[in-house]
Amino acid sequence: MRQLFDRNEWGKILLAVVGSAIYAVGLNLFLTPCGLFTGGLVGFSQLFRSLILWATGIEHPPFDFAGIIYYVINIPLVFLSLTFLDKRFFLKSLIISTSYTVFMSIIPIYGLLSDTITSCLVGGVLAGLGTGLVLTCGCCGGGLEVLAMYMAQKKRNVSVGQFNLAVNAVLFILCGILFDLPTMVYSILSTVFQSVALDKAYQQGVDTQMLIFTKADARELDEFILKTLHRGITRWDGIGVYTGETVHVMCVCLSKYEVRGLQQKLREFDPWSFSVG
Repeated sequence: MRQLFDRNEWGKILLAVVGSAIYAVGLNLFLTPCGLFTGGLVGFSQLFRSLILWATGIEHPPFDFAGIIYYVINIPLVFLSLTFLDKRFFLKSLIISTSYTVFMSIIPIYGLLSDTITSCLVGGVLAGLGTGLVLTCGCCGGGLEVLAMYMAQKKRNVSVGQFNLAVNAVLFILCGILFDLPTMVYSILSTVFQSVALDKAYQQGVDTQMLIFTKADARELDEFILKTLHRGITRWDGIGVYTGETVHVMCVCLSKYEVRGLQQKLREFDPWSFSVG
């Protein structure tokens, strides 16, 4: 089944939508019923929702409108990606952020477990698996990750991880001040479980090298690697000892998940080429 989804971009987007549904299940069936908050922009949306309910005195809203708050805040950030990333990334971010909002709104808030720690574990793992699946498919739901990437490009001394860590620290401190210490501690605990599960599910990290040998003009392949995979290329020219013909040798660092897609593109580009890695 995984190979089926690897063959086209829309298959990956569909799989990412499934990941966003898994994420929403973790939130609405395990974390939110316990009054807990997740990290990132969704966590701030949950916080704003809770403050609105407290200010209006509404105890049981017809649906969780934290997803709508997330969408309203997130859309400007998604459009920000157009200024430093390509339209393909923008389109995928728009689709996935919409699916996050839809699933967070239609899945009812219903606690399946009574124990808070168990809910932290199950909800955090499900949210992490869902997010990891989205990222593995080359998609992004926007959120603070886009803003972090933008700031990292503008200020090279700011990393995406440092930015997310600082924002989450502010979020959980606010949870402790506005609510209580157990809410803050359990929310941090669920976020830790989510991070561990995300690392296990996420396969997009750069962890392998691929050497490509082709005699054809490599400009089309260059554009695919640079603009679609967002990977750098090191190239040099070699000479075939037997034929004496010039051979283009390309070295690309990418994830194991991306290798299959690049090999398929390579066969379309030059059936006589081959790769190692």
